[in-house]
Amino acid sequence: MATMTMIEAIRSALREEMARDERVVALGQDIGQLGGVFRATDGLLKEFGADRVFDMPLAEAVIAGSALGLAVSGLVPVAEIQFLGFTHQAFHQIAPQIARYRYRSQGRYNAQVTIRTPFGGGVRTPELHSDALEAQFVQAPGLKVVMPSNPYDAKGMLLEAIRDPDPVLFCEPLRGYRLVKGEVPEGDYTVPFGQSRVTREGGDVTLVAWSAAVQLAERSAARLAEEGIEATVLDLRTLVPLDVEGLVSAVEATGRCVVVHEAPLTAGFGAEVVATLQEEAFYSLEAPVARVASPDTPYPIASIEDYYIPSVERVVDAVRRTVSAK
Repeated sequence: MATMTMIEAIRSALREEMARDERVVALGQDIGQLGGVFRATDGLLKEFGADRVFDMPLAEAVIAGSALGLAVSGLVPVAEIQFLGFTHQAFHQIAPQIARYRYRSQGRYNAQVTIRTPFGGGVRTPELHSDALEAQFVQAPGLKVVMPSNPYDAKGMLLEAIRDPDPVLFCEPLRGYRLVKGEVPEGDYTVPFGQSRVTREGGDVTLVAWSAAVQLAERSAARLAEEGIEATVLDLRTLVPLDVEGLVSAVEATGRCVVVHEAPLTAGFGAEVVATLQEEAFYSLEAPVARVASPDTPYPIASIEDYYIPSVERVVDAVRRTVSAK
């Protein structure tokens, strides 16, 4: 297997699927000649031509709405929105239109649309570029929400997303694009949705995370091990569908849980994880489930974002309190 960064794995998935299925087309701002703002589509215009790779104007609603039109006409569009924070401009097209297409047609038609978009902090982007808005889209019935944390999953889950007959919001961690590397098969494979994975096993507490927060949880678990606290790290992989069975099993094994995510605390997806555990694993819990998230404020200027994003120190502190709770 080849070692790839996440952005290389994503580009590999796009290239292989466009070669396999001539119905697959790519659209978005600057994805053609430029190869995408992060070069995820670099080389695709030259390889597949302007009929299958086309630039769109700086108008996110137009990109999303065009993707739906292409899907209705029988193509398989993969749209790129340059940052998840910009999807507010396209929310009406994504949630009430694309996500509801099967429902509104009473099951007669589907919308095979994938929307790729990076999110998250740690790379010193300007305002509106780093917002973690995943919880807003979780409340759009009909839309799958996918959050890979590593190159293997990024390729396998993107192939799964493109082949899914229904719409998928594919969120890519900005700071993981080039910092996170891993082995990726060169051939065809998919990672099914709704299957979480345990990346580290420990008997004292379970850390639940997704996307870039998984690496944070793993670094925190390594720090905790130096103190004699062994943590399981669970990567949810997909928020919709949520692997309830895997989540409950991982938490029941330790009886204690800390949820880690980059979005603001209030009504973040961590709240849904806590509610699910309260309903499904309450009698196995030995302490209240804790959350480590960003504060309920707008994303700050670049010079102070390290104080905003959850840190190893905050996760370790939350775990200490959870493990010591009686």
